[in-house]
Amino acid sequence: MIRSQSDCTRRFALAKRTSRTAFQLFIIMTDLKHLAQRIRLHALRMTSVGGSAHVGAAMSMADILATLYGGTLNVDPNDPQKPDRDRFILSKGHAGAAVYAALAETGFFPVEQLKTHFQNGSKLSGHVSHKGIPGVELSTGSLGHGLGVATGMAYAAKLKGATHRVYCLLSDGECDEGSNWEAILFAGHHQLNNLVAIIDYNKIQSLAPVSETLALEPFADKWRAFGWGVVECDGHDHAQLRECFAELPAQGGQPTVVIAHTIKGKGVSFMENTVEWHYFTARGEKFDQALRELQAAG
Repeated sequence: MIRSQSDCTRRFALAKRTSRTAFQLFIIMTDLKHLAQRIRLHALRMTSVGGSAHVGAAMSMADILATLYGGTLNVDPNDPQKPDRDRFILSKGHAGAAVYAALAETGFFPVEQLKTHFQNGSKLSGHVSHKGIPGVELSTGSLGHGLGVATGMAYAAKLKGATHRVYCLLSDGECDEGSNWEAILFAGHHQLNNLVAIIDYNKIQSLAPVSETLALEPFADKWRAFGWGVVECDGHDHAQLRECFAELPAQGGQPTVVIAHTIKGKGVSFMENTVEWHYFTARGEKFDQALRELQAAG
């Protein structure tokens, strides 16, 4: 049984305001699972109806988004521009359908609006856009730009003495971009401990596995060499994700990178670990099968 948007929102608010007993933690984990499932279901429907791509990329990061919007981020759907809010940037903007779904499910705009995704005249473009969408900080799509902007935001916050954090979710293939490594070097030098990079490490990029396109390993060591605190986790395990986000910064006065090991197309058997579903759109029998599998997972 999938919980309604209002039920999930009430439980997230309760968890933030109260001390968390073992039972409350169980409820939180259950709600995060349901939120992640709804994000995946929305992403499947949105990309199918609109005819857009990148459903596999949306599926791999659904649990990360559920954990962030399910209690980690200091954001308020009733006041999306509050000055002390945490900032979240999706650098892998092609997977914007999942962010739209997370925002709608947590009350930033009506869930019904998701049906307009990728339609003519819709505000919900295929690559995530901030124009007219509460809760989106930056329009993205060209890879390699999100972390640079997030680093600038974090640096500005430091200069102003602000206390909020800046989170940036990147793809693994996107780490081929040299602009990211400039930002990583800058953030380490300036000890931006208010900056959190999250890598959706599903190990598949547009046309081939990451290891065949441009190998990243030893990935964690490279971040450490640039002055970052590094934590690694199963990007589909909500308890592990919550633990990573609960203990920030990971190391002293350094920025933090969370390397989240994920599965491309997570939740749909024929999409998992396949290159094709970076671009394919699920329709007809494929859509029906994907829908059945995601619904059965609840």
